[in-house]
Amino acid sequence: MKAKNILSLVLCVLFTLCVGAVSGVATASGINGWFMALNKPFFNPPNYLFGPVWTALYILMGISFYMVLQAPASVVRKNAVAIFLVQLFLNFCWSFIFFKYQLLGWALVEIICIWLSIVTMIIIFSKINKTAAALQIPYLLWVTFASILNAAIWWLN
Repeated sequence: MKAKNILSLVLCVLFTLCVGAVSGVATASGINGWFMALNKPFFNPPNYLFGPVWTALYILMGISFYMVLQAPASVVRKNAVAIFLVQLFLNFCWSFIFFKYQLLGWALVEIICIWLSIVTMIIIFSKINKTAAALQIPYLLWVTFASILNAAIWWLN
């Protein structure tokens, strides 16, 4: 791999990790505050699990994004980049809606939008690079679980 490609890969991964980190830092106070007092379903994972899972998912997102960016310029690649940025923005906003503003119902609506954007992203990525699309499947599975968890917490509270 050329130095330019290594730098591009590192920048793609750092980009996604930074988006996740900013959202995580900005909402951390809500996790130890009001969130602890909420009624949660029996399948709510321990809080310490979320950081490592999201870190791994952001790394996979960055690698996948890099792979798509390596494809020749085209309308499909342009659409892939656009949907990647849309889903990442929605992902970023969810933490604020849920933890900072404590709007559980709106967070549920928003996470469904994230889920739909991830499905769209996987479909578009698969037209460019099947591996890049496959790297997004753990993210889709985690957001599916997070959607169910969000819905359960909203229902219980």
